[in-house]
Amino acid sequence: MTDFAIVARRTGGPEVLEWAERPAGRPGPGEVLIRQTAVGLNFIDCYFRSGLYPWPGEELIPGGEAAGVVEAMGEGVVGFAVGDRVAYTMPNGAYRTHRVVPAAWLVKLSAGVSDEIAASIMLKGLTAHYLIHSSFRVEPGHVVLVHAAAGGVGQLLGQWLKAKGATAIGTVGGAAKVAAARAAGYDHVIDYDSADFPDAVREITAGRGCDVVYDSVGRTTWRGSLKSLRTRGSFICFGQSSGPLDEFRFSDLAVGSFTANRPSLFHYVTTRDELEARAADLFAMIGSGQLRSQIGQRFALKDAASAHHALEQRQTTGATVLLP
Repeated sequence: MTDFAIVARRTGGPEVLEWAERPAGRPGPGEVLIRQTAVGLNFIDCYFRSGLYPWPGEELIPGGEAAGVVEAMGEGVVGFAVGDRVAYTMPNGAYRTHRVVPAAWLVKLSAGVSDEIAASIMLKGLTAHYLIHSSFRVEPGHVVLVHAAAGGVGQLLGQWLKAKGATAIGTVGGAAKVAAARAAGYDHVIDYDSADFPDAVREITAGRGCDVVYDSVGRTTWRGSLKSLRTRGSFICFGQSSGPLDEFRFSDLAVGSFTANRPSLFHYVTTRDELEARAADLFAMIGSGQLRSQIGQRFALKDAASAHHALEQRQTTGATVLLP
């Protein structure tokens, strides 16, 4: 069997991504071999590729989520069988045609969840889950601001916040993304290319501000995010697509006695029980129709460089999947 992967041998732009032969190997104890059918694209993949985040070795195979079919199992694997449709989210390594994965990281897929949807939603969906249930527990009546509301996580957050009975305010860049955010359930959508979003938030909330801001943009938005909070509000920075918060100081929180958090998904699925519980909630929301993953783009896996370019240039809406 010939297996292929997207590999980077040095940090840099999308051009460093190469299509190369990389045998998947055989599953050892507690492991399974998956033939991958769909791989999710996320901004964190670009962070690793560029060198913003440290690599796990001398070369990098990006990718944090995928779905596929179990083709072989190592000793001691229970709960799975050859032919099962499965999905996972793990740090890096997903951009490949076949992969050996610890069974402990896998979840089974029901008939109502397609491989593409699973690959598009494992990382983003579990991220949305911990953000609104654990980083800050959103309750009915809360006012919530979400940046990049037309993106993959942003659209999931809009739908989930609506289901929770919160008032959701989203920001987007450009008029074309306003409609996508509204369709995702946001009560108010601010185009920050044509409006100052902290002023717009103050107007929407009659001067009160938001209970929580979910900010995945970073450098260009964090100051406005703090200005958009109510007294004792929470600033949740879970990404930095525009760059790191180099000038952020702890004392910046004092203006409103704010709480700040910089969470990461893999600290919220540290046990098998926690992974299964969050995944069960996620799939239940999908099954009920309250949560939909909107796949806006599909690229061949070998064209991952083009997909990275489109994502970084903000030319995508919703989720993007790479197809082996």
